Amino acid sequence: MSSPDPQVRAARNLTDPAPESTPEEKRPRSPRGRGPVVAVTGAATGVGELLTAHLAASDAIKQVIAIDERRGEVTEATWHILDVRDPAIAEKLRGADVVVHLALDLDLETDPAARTAYNVRGTQTVLTAAAAVGVHRVVLCTSAMVYGALADNDVPLSEDAELRATAEATGVGDLLEIERLGRRAPRAHPGLNVTVVRPTVLVGGTDTALTRYFESPRLLVVAGSRPTWQFCHVEDLVTALEYAALEKIDGEFAVGCDGWLEQEEVEELSGVRRMELPSAVAFGAAARLHRIGLTPSPAGDLAYTMHPWVVSVSRLHDAGWRPKWTNEEVLGALLEEVEGRHTLAGRRLGRKDATAAGAAGATVALLGAAAVVRRARKARRRI
Repeated sequence: MSSPDPQVRAARNLTDPAPESTPEEKRPRSPRGRGPVVAVTGAATGVGELLTAHLAASDAIKQVIAIDERRGEVTEATWHILDVRDPAIAEKLRGADVVVHLALDLDLETDPAARTAYNVRGTQTVLTAAAAVGVHRVVLCTSAMVYGALADNDVPLSEDAELRATAEATGVGDLLEIERLGRRAPRAHPGLNVTVVRPTVLVGGTDTALTRYFESPRLLVVAGSRPTWQFCHVEDLVTALEYAALEKIDGEFAVGCDGWLEQEEVEELSGVRRMELPSAVAFGAAARLHRIGLTPSPAGDLAYTMHPWVVSVSRLHDAGWRPKWTNEEVLGALLEEVEGRHTLAGRRLGRKDATAAGAAGATVALLGAAAVVRRARKARRRI
């Protein structure tokens, strides 16, 4: 995920720069009081950067160890520059009480095989390394997408609901495997606890198939479906991760806004009209466009815009956490963020790209699918 620069600046409360240090490491300016030592992987960008800044400013945290392939800008943290798949990470984690693992690649444009290799191997290495040096808790961040988007889902789902997702949507197979590794780790490494945090549709400097849905000139709705939307602002995810790092909550839990929005409410709030297509046409067009490389999103992503997958956030509520954002507010923030962007069939277009051959192909494919539907409807009326 790309770094949400305005929010990162707001989250930071930096004073003087840290003292000069070696190229490999920067030490905190002064010792902290009591509290856990927390290591954050993926600390230089996105949610990892926001969390690192937030924890570094907290009096409840003794020290923050920041790990990434490049140094970030939170000077209060102790920085280690390396790939999370490197077994040398074990020594960098020595002394940490908790590790929050956020070094994941969920970029739509990444080669799927390379993405899976990075995500799975990185998680395996972090879990093994943490156990080896006596870390007692690892916090993994996946997504509520692991519950699956299905027509018969309860609304809302219980946090204990069965994980029924498949690997057909972007990155979901990786997240399911990460959760499997998290469940196995305490059995393989007695004394290691694993907490799993599952955000709903994440908004705030993020770029996913679900946020790109709102960059389209029309909101694609599959006929007969009942979409529901539950958002999670990155600021709320950061405070939920802090709860996990401070061990105010453990186990597996979801994080997001209270309640949800129906598709009709989303359309009314956004002012964007729908384009409705039959399921076979929508899935066929999406699969075809992905197969020929015109869109990064596989057809499986469509399910998450069709069927409900909203989830209760009762465990966080029971722990005393409350979201600062409502679904309406997060949708408004998302619409402001994507203003001026143009996406067709999941492919983001620049102003000049809008007339390029590939973009035209995506446009023609969508319009062609709609035209097929219109012709079929006219034919039925003439019978």
